[in-house]
Amino acid sequence: MSHGLNNQTQIAVVYHSGYGHTKAQAEAVARGAESIPGTRVSLIPVAEAEARAAEIDAADAVVFGAPTYMGSVSAPFKAFMDWSSKAWFARQWKNKIAAGFTNSGSQSGDKLNTLVQLAIFAAQHGMIWIGVDLLPGNNSSKGSVHDLNRLGGFLGAMAQSDVDAGPDQAPTDSDRKTAEHLGRRVAEFARRLAPVAEAA
Repeated sequence: MSHGLNNQTQIAVVYHSGYGHTKAQAEAVARGAESIPGTRVSLIPVAEAEARAAEIDAADAVVFGAPTYMGSVSAPFKAFMDWSSKAWFARQWKNKIAAGFTNSGSQSGDKLNTLVQLAIFAAQHGMIWIGVDLLPGNNSSKGSVHDLNRLGGFLGAMAQSDVDAGPDQAPTDSDRKTAEHLGRRVAEFARRLAPVAEAA
């Protein structure tokens, strides 16, 4: 693993974005991860995953992101999941840190189902899943849409983007900051656990 070679943590953020909103969320995850010293992040759209497979294989952690379409990951992201079967068979991603994020137009949008899909996908690869450690925000009379984890997700970072707002406006700043928090958490755990992954 690259972490042991040069003491730099490598994180791959592999995502699909249909309209730019999930890309904005991916960029927030990357910002959070890069805030941890010694961390380098590769943002990899699923359309580039095959060409950039070496970056995924070399990563200490992989964060998966997909919009929630019809209560599930998007079709391009599912194609990436299926493509990864060779890495699955070879156990190439075993013991890597994994995490996930998703975005939808609705407050719920059945985003939890997408995060469950991503977590199971990571488990099939033998990866170590990291969730969101934040208490839920915006769930009391004193709460606000500006709270971190305002959608109350724990399995991964959730975001909501109004369907008539572009990615320059949505997801909200609080959802982007929640994604940044997840990125930092992943980077911190990757630095702690990289020696375990190397020894496997």
